[in-house]
Amino acid sequence: MPQIAPLVAGDPPHLGSFRLSGRIGEGGQGIVYLGVNDEGERAAIKLLHVKFSGDTIARSRFARELKAAQRVASFCTARVMEADLDGDTPYIASEYIEGRSLRELIETDGPLSGTPLDRLAIGTATALTAIHHAHIVHRDFKPDNVLIAADGPRVVDFGIARIIDSTGTITSRAIGTPAYMAPEQIAGDEIGPYTDVFSWGATITFAATGTTVFEGKSIATVLNRILNHEVDVAMLPEPLRGVVAGALAKAPAERPSADQILLRLLGQSTGVGASTAVLTRGVQVAGDDTTPFSRVNAKSVTDLPAHRGAGSLVPAEHGPPAQGQRGAAAQEARGATGQGTYEGQAAALTTPPVRRAGDGGRAGDAGQPPYPVPTEPSAPARRRPRWRLWAAFAGVLVLVAGAAMVAAMNGWPLAFREQRVQPTTPSEPSFASVVDKVATTGKIVIGVKGDLPGVGLQNGEAFEGFDIELARRIATGLGARETKLVRVSRDDRPAGLAEGTLDLVVATYVIDGRTAFAGPYYLAHRDVLVRAGSGVEELGDLAGKRVCAPSSPSVGEVQDRVKVKPVLAGNYAECMDLLRAGKVEAVPGEDVILAGFANREPLRYKILGAKLSNERYGVGVRPGDAATCKAVNGIIADLYRSGAMKGLLDQYFGKVDFKPELRQPAMETCE
Repeated sequence: MPQIAPLVAGDPPHLGSFRLSGRIGEGGQGIVYLGVNDEGERAAIKLLHVKFSGDTIARSRFARELKAAQRVASFCTARVMEADLDGDTPYIASEYIEGRSLRELIETDGPLSGTPLDRLAIGTATALTAIHHAHIVHRDFKPDNVLIAADGPRVVDFGIARIIDSTGTITSRAIGTPAYMAPEQIAGDEIGPYTDVFSWGATITFAATGTTVFEGKSIATVLNRILNHEVDVAMLPEPLRGVVAGALAKAPAERPSADQILLRLLGQSTGVGASTAVLTRGVQVAGDDTTPFSRVNAKSVTDLPAHRGAGSLVPAEHGPPAQGQRGAAAQEARGATGQGTYEGQAAALTTPPVRRAGDGGRAGDAGQPPYPVPTEPSAPARRRPRWRLWAAFAGVLVLVAGAAMVAAMNGWPLAFREQRVQPTTPSEPSFASVVDKVATTGKIVIGVKGDLPGVGLQNGEAFEGFDIELARRIATGLGARETKLVRVSRDDRPAGLAEGTLDLVVATYVIDGRTAFAGPYYLAHRDVLVRAGSGVEELGDLAGKRVCAPSSPSVGEVQDRVKVKPVLAGNYAECMDLLRAGKVEAVPGEDVILAGFANREPLRYKILGAKLSNERYGVGVRPGDAATCKAVNGIIADLYRSGAMKGLLDQYFGKVDFKPELRQPAMETCE
């Protein structure tokens, strides 16, 4: 963990919205400070050296670094929080990752194995996949640039990253740390994502062995080993052994892509690229160190039975399977291809592998622990003749009927008549998180609004609006194949989450301290809607004018700033009628809600831009479900990074003169 040095004379006290509290380090290009903003978020802020501030080439490199970092979705990486490259003190503020570097961890605590090594491999593969999806090549992937944070490994430092050109490759001088460079970097050949894959393989092998695989007493020796030495990865378990061996292939064309590595480690088909759902799954597996996990055969999760023991798919509290289920599981284990998937993670498996008849004592295909196989009886049990069974059954019926007649004649109450057996319904299985539920069932239930046009409006059984589309994208990002939308009221939301009838809530739910939230997905502002061309350009222009007054705190905030004439109304629909008819000059409210009503009108309206106060719309999650919170935060960040959020805001509010917030809000801490 870096030692934070105190500020020295000449250091700025503030950069942007961050108050500086110390120095993290200094390099040739600039100084890195530790800063904190008003929300309590800490950032590593890289400030370009004053001597370079007038250097257009240095600024251009700095801008390139920012562009690279901003394009990468924050899946196991450090997200960019703020930047200013145009001022006198150019800086980039990135998420501060508190943790030791992988190199420091290995040199201090020794090599990794089992679950910690799996988490490292999956987390770093997730980060590389996100980096490559942004058309970025890191070019200096090494143990020093992997930080081990409380929520899993993070890949940092895009200082020498370059953006891939239209041909998909980069040709330039070799940049990187010699022992983790790829052969093509040494030879001066084309560099691409496959270069990072080679460095990833060398890094994972270092983590597993504690030894730099291309070590040497001179740079010439190191480079020669990279070009000619074959690395022994026999100590690694499958599937890690196979993907690391492939990653360390000397020829770039023989290496798997980062997508293929991640999919293979998660036990999924490598025939298609890694989706947002796969990246989200990678983050969860790499970051959750509270739930034991094990590998299962690469089948659809819903096809596998739940049971305890080696290869367990679900927590033990779900109970053991029936004998027949064990047998079915064993059959599936026999036909496995050897690919594995991870369900949760934290502690290494303690259940010994089960030997199977005919497998030579192996623990399973490709080293996977199979399902336990029940011992077959030595000889089949004798079967009674069927006529004897029917005779016995008939005898029982006669005895029961006789007893019933005697009881009725004596006036006794018939117990079986009074004690009605209630039909039983199989209870829904419990899951550690919504992420686990979706991974297992493919289903999710999301609470939404149904009475706000443009935001969340119900029409028959269908829903439409900004929140609705956002809910669907979050569900898709989590990997859901079936999304059920349920209309909720303000009072229904907390109970629905707490009781488990709702998995998430996306319903202009303002973040407060009474429940748990992911996000926020949008920073709304209390503002004012007016007719375009009405002459009202700022809040002061409303002095003495009529303003609609629904039941909203926004009305009071307007009255606190300017003297207006309130006109009472029951809801926003009535306010829009009054505004359309010219009976009021303005309607106060939250900007996207106002824009939603105005967007369906034939007349043109505009949001004044007064920004009276802020409202953070969050995604309601179940209390304590940190895994889902983190996954949803990653999806929201990706929507902003990719421009999809801007597209949704344009789609549902584009007819209104409105400047929505397009910068990702500061995310809630997931606990």
